[in-house]
Amino acid sequence: MTADASMTETQQQLAPGIETMRRTAHRFLAPDARPIPADQVKTLSSALRGQIEELIPTIEAKTRSFPAGDIPSACALACTREARMRLGLVPGYNSPGQMTVAMKLAWSVKALCDHYENLGGA
Repeated sequence: MTADASMTETQQQLAPGIETMRRTAHRFLAPDARPIPADQVKTLSSALRGQIEELIPTIEAKTRSFPAGDIPSACALACTREARMRLGLVPGYNSPGQMTVAMKLAWSVKALCDHYENLGGA
């Protein structure tokens, strides 16, 4: 697939990073996930936030090529709004609070990756 001319170079380079994003999210969401040390939760949460910030404008740009009322496009935009809301979550000062926010961020990354691919991304 050719890159959309309206996308920035950074957005065009996102495709190869989708698998990395999925792996990061999987660390929190896998049924057999191992406990993650608190310092790594902070680091991985920061990575998830960056991935969300990277995915949102890319998905929004992709939806512009779809007609008004397109269901997959509308669902993707709803997901970007929820992901933006999750970026505002404060993780708290204890381990369970940090893990809860990290898991919500991971769910958003996973969903955004799915929408990216559903909209014709790599």
